[in-house]
Amino acid sequence: MNDPPWRQTSRACTPGVPAWGTTRARTLREFSTVPMDSVSPEWAWGGADGSGVRVCVVDSGVEGGHPLVGTVDRSVTAVQNDDGGVDMEPCAPTDRAGHGTACAGVIRSVAPQVSVSSVQVLTDGKTGSGPALIAGLSWAIDQDFDVINLSLATTRPDLAAQLHELVDRAYFRRCTLVVSAHNRPVPSYPWSFSSVVSVASHDEDDPMTYYYNPSPPVEFHARGVRVPVAWPGGGTIRSTGNSFAAPHISGLCALILGKHPWLTPFQLKTVLFLCAGNMTGRLGGAHDKA
Repeated sequence: MNDPPWRQTSRACTPGVPAWGTTRARTLREFSTVPMDSVSPEWAWGGADGSGVRVCVVDSGVEGGHPLVGTVDRSVTAVQNDDGGVDMEPCAPTDRAGHGTACAGVIRSVAPQVSVSSVQVLTDGKTGSGPALIAGLSWAIDQDFDVINLSLATTRPDLAAQLHELVDRAYFRRCTLVVSAHNRPVPSYPWSFSSVVSVASHDEDDPMTYYYNPSPPVEFHARGVRVPVAWPGGGTIRSTGNSFAAPHISGLCALILGKHPWLTPFQLKTVLFLCAGNMTGRLGGAHDKA
């Protein structure tokens, strides 16, 4: 499959111009845009259901067929190979602990028509190896998913450089990576990198209510306290954690991309910022919910 024009352009060398440079003829090309004052929840996702958007949940697996999850289009798991490395191999859509199913159910509740895929990287359902996380996230990025939900973090500083390289690669491949902040105030990755959409919790009940955080590194707050979530076996539980805030934002990203597929990750993040529940002032007051 040929690369899309935007990826071809990013790699091309222009005669007479240093690498990564451009010419006046190229910079004068017109790009369609939308005045920021017109960006609202209605513009961003009004009438959208996530159709045509591919979302990948990198987690403990996703139980396919769960009433709140539905079909899982692709499912792979991390398997150690004979050389001591990790391969990603196809597997049945199952969940070792429930965490990934919970996240997938939240995404589906916000964007019911998205395509959901699963990358299983947690070896016992709650913890996983560094190589499994790196291999699984790398696989998801290389498959060019529109949105990747990563409701987990590592405190291992030896993985920081590899994760930083991966999330930057996702950003430049136009793959939006939504990552939950750690539930404890400890240094952890990759949510703290600026090329991802980082999410922590608020305690309100409305799944469509989220807020911009003006005090980085967390950028957004979404519902994450006593959230009703899908659980293996066809049931539901209520659970609390930043893990369940992130998929609310992943679902919103899917709605927005379903309606505006041309958005790059930084444009998408700007739309999220402009549509946040606490955006007031220049845009004429807080937005009504779509």
